[in-house]
Amino acid sequence: MLVDDEEDVINVIIHKIDWEALGFSVQGYAHNGLEALEMAEEEQPDVVMTDIKMPYMDGLELAKRLKQQYPTIKIIIFSGFDEFEYAKEAIRLEAEEYILKPIDATELSEVFKRIKSALDKEFDEKQNINMLKTYYQESLPILQENFYTSLIEGRVSESYLKRDMMDYQVSLEGSFFDVVILHNSISLAPEGINPVLITMSVRKLWEEQMEERWKAKFFSYLGNIIIIVQMEAESDVTQLTDACQVLCRLSKRVSNATITAGIGKPVSGIMSLPKAYEGAREAISYRVIYGRGQAINISEIAPERNKTPDNLKAEPVDQKLYAVFKAIKMDSGDSLDKEVERYISEEMPVNPSIQDYRFFVMDMVSEIYRFIKSNHIDTTEIFEKDEDPYDKVQHMDKQELTKWLKSVTHEIREILRTSRQDTTKGFVSKAIDYVRENYSNKDLTVESMCSYLGISSAYFSTVFKKETGKTFINYLTDMRMEMAVRMLLDENEKTYVIAEAVGYSDPNYFSYAFKKKFGVSPSRYKSQQNG
Repeated sequence: MLVDDEEDVINVIIHKIDWEALGFSVQGYAHNGLEALEMAEEEQPDVVMTDIKMPYMDGLELAKRLKQQYPTIKIIIFSGFDEFEYAKEAIRLEAEEYILKPIDATELSEVFKRIKSALDKEFDEKQNINMLKTYYQESLPILQENFYTSLIEGRVSESYLKRDMMDYQVSLEGSFFDVVILHNSISLAPEGINPVLITMSVRKLWEEQMEERWKAKFFSYLGNIIIIVQMEAESDVTQLTDACQVLCRLSKRVSNATITAGIGKPVSGIMSLPKAYEGAREAISYRVIYGRGQAINISEIAPERNKTPDNLKAEPVDQKLYAVFKAIKMDSGDSLDKEVERYISEEMPVNPSIQDYRFFVMDMVSEIYRFIKSNHIDTTEIFEKDEDPYDKVQHMDKQELTKWLKSVTHEIREILRTSRQDTTKGFVSKAIDYVRENYSNKDLTVESMCSYLGISSAYFSTVFKKETGKTFINYLTDMRMEMAVRMLLDENEKTYVIAEAVGYSDPNYFSYAFKKKFGVSPSRYKSQQNG
């Protein structure tokens, strides 16, 4: 992008250089810094070549603003002013080159060859496999925690298990496995200490004591610390419980934290970890009976439970409905119908007893209810106020049940879709209202607007343009011009008064922007309208 208030200079630069041969294209040109800033938001150039001496905003200020908003942009400064202070400021602003007028085409071509080489090198570095490996290693702890989370949720496919463990450098080779949940009772924590810091302290303490003996894997999930432990024998769970009891007491003494450890029933296969996790969750829930701040082993307090062989895949009901729930949030209505049909076809018992069928529909309705509540939907939006969904569906045949489930899931999908749209339109509408109330503020920018809304400028700019068809700067300018026209025609105000009233600190730049918008000066516009 070229920036110079002299049209002849711009034309010479555009036509004297073979830009295509250099690997560049001229996206546009501006006549001053303020205009260039507006264009930069739209065009996102890789390189900006700017003069220093320009009206409204000079090239050095433009370079400073561009570097703040777009740190990777390359700046070339050219000027007829052969003064050391300008060159020194250009260096401070990390400009690529400082060129004196008149500009030599050969010299400028060489400059752009060097910049093109630098841009290509930066791109290559981003793609460089060694850098990717370094990034991978840095990201590995997060990837591992996500993998452990997927394991206990039952979202890891057995066919991809070995590959995933290799990719994430995870070693789980014990004969038996178990899950321990560490729950920190925040209500019992001392005042004035950040609970997050306490939890971090507890995790470090337990890691130091358990990683070697139990080959333990630690990660955070739903506000708790989760530990996957590896054991040689199922009976080792007793030693595990004792070790956890000691560490619960140590946590109180060292970190002043009331930690309850819930210990699940050991399993012999990695794919059964969801079952061990569910047992640990149940153990934690018994803290209201057995007391907080100690280790609770589900096998000890409920020894007759979980008689299903642990070599079978433990799959929570919501995992069976996972594809349906995903389709509600992500897919089209047709895809949702297909997932509902697949669920009914695969999960509905074949020739079931009355009792089996009732258990099936009860689990299905319960999971749908949990999904509705987890997405903050009022159940009365889905079911009638006094309706008992379970009682309704247990008398349906397969065809009726399929139709009912499609109807319910489509209602949920529509509510979530509308909610997302309302959220997006809500902050765009809020932004528009804010512009209407604050267009006279000369400091109103994309950044100040996003600060007001509490969202990122990248997300805001994308959504605002999608909803309004304009960039924020263009919308703000149009609003200011609309108000300026009203004042010009209805209130007969002076140009400098109107400029300040609609957010322009420089009356000359206001006149420039007005002429750019309407093709004539404010005074000319007024005489045309009155004539």
